Amino acid sequence: MKWTYLWLLAVMVSVSLPSCSSDDDDDDLLGNWVRRSDFDGVTRGNATSFVIGNKGYLFGGYDGKDRLKDLWEYDSENNWWYEKASLPDEGSARNSAAGFSIGDKGYVGTGYDGLNYLKDFWEYDPAANKWTRKADFEGSARYGAVSFTLGNSGYLGCGYSGNYLKDIYKYNPDNNTWELIPFPGTKRVGASAFVIDNKAYLLGGINNQQYVYDFWMFDGENWVQKRDISNTSDDSYDDDYNIVRAYGVAFVINSMGYYTTGESGSLRSDTWEYNPIKDLWEAKTSFEGATRTGAVGFSFGNRGFVATGRSSSYRFDDLYEFFPFEEYYQYD
Repeated sequence: MKWTYLWLLAVMVSVSLPSCSSDDDDDDLLGNWVRRSDFDGVTRGNATSFVIGNKGYLFGGYDGKDRLKDLWEYDSENNWWYEKASLPDEGSARNSAAGFSIGDKGYVGTGYDGLNYLKDFWEYDPAANKWTRKADFEGSARYGAVSFTLGNSGYLGCGYSGNYLKDIYKYNPDNNTWELIPFPGTKRVGASAFVIDNKAYLLGGINNQQYVYDFWMFDGENWVQKRDISNTSDDSYDDDYNIVRAYGVAFVINSMGYYTTGESGSLRSDTWEYNPIKDLWEAKTSFEGATRTGAVGFSFGNRGFVATGRSSSYRFDDLYEFFPFEEYYQYD
């Protein structure tokens, strides 16, 4: 009887204690996510994005049944979406492609069409609402590549082609050519990149079932390794780092980098802010939509957005804007 009583008492105490949650952890963090106009296309994950001016573009992806080749433009000033010209018949519908913009043109290439890895490469002209096929990507066909823009050049590389990859190629739109740019980091698929002050930062991804933690800066000439995004040092600055993941979303607001969503064994919603001057990361309010991976992000000026994505067999069509220095508010 005595042991039964003690057991019941322990159960009652454990039930009455509050449980820890991500919401509890976020109570002291800064940042607020505001839901914007839902994406007008079908729900999808592993789409591709690029930015031209103050417009965000979302291309392709997988809706759980079909690969897609449609293109949508988000007008942030009016908070609505426009459907634009789809990729021509010559181009395959695909998911996990890579995209970037140079000047007033957008570019999309590589990906997976359900049967084959791809290496075709396309230019989108928003003024004419027209796609033009350009020189095929110089590297092997692949999906899950990473891409970014520096100056008048685009960069595309890493990913998976039956082999994890670490090659990065520079695209010159003036002569429609590709040039190999050696990358000293780890092979990876599902990496992310953001650009601050004409310097690209590359992070994340997975290689041989391990989430990579090396973090790199590229200035157009040289790669510089920055501090790891995991607790790998003997110093205290990274004691709380839990940043590593694949298929996360990266964007820039006011010269600070942001990294959110993705997967690392489980789905992620935690959000991190990178200060390039200090080379340090700080936790911010977690993404307020459902946890997900394979979302897209885009930013222009002082505004950053996250859209679509997937969670197991569920796909999303929502859009959120992040305000990194506002207090969290649940109902906006």
